[in-house]
Amino acid sequence: MRKTAPYVFAVLAAFAAVVPMSAAENPAKPGKWQITTQMEVPGMPFKMPPIKVEICLTEEDLKDPAKSVPNDPKSKCTVSDYTVDGNTVTWNVDCPKQDMKGKGTITYTDDSYTGNMKMTVGEQEMTTKYSGKWLGECKK
Repeated sequence: MRKTAPYVFAVLAAFAAVVPMSAAENPAKPGKWQITTQMEVPGMPFKMPPIKVEICLTEEDLKDPAKSVPNDPKSKCTVSDYTVDGNTVTWNVDCPKQDMKGKGTITYTDDSYTGNMKMTVGEQEMTTKYSGKWLGECKK
């Protein structure tokens, strides 16, 4: 688990930002977002601290979210089965190289979102909780 933890954080933070879909369906709005992720791993002797990052999403990013996801090309992860139902987005992720699979959901409001992703890495299960806060327009 120790070897995969940093990689898992990076992948999960990336997927927290945006899930691929057409701009017409995307409940996210462009601008600067603060994203907080916190991983929970059953049986881990300590609680992992939350990780906060800021990203800037443009209208173009929302049309092609792959541009906004800082995904390592070596990871070969794929996102599939993404669905939008009102302001809730669900998706699956598969990273065969890392033996990771998962299912996530995010529910948006005007200026925030919450969600989670349940992942399996090998035999280890984990849950990552997400929250996002819209901070305003992006500075150019």
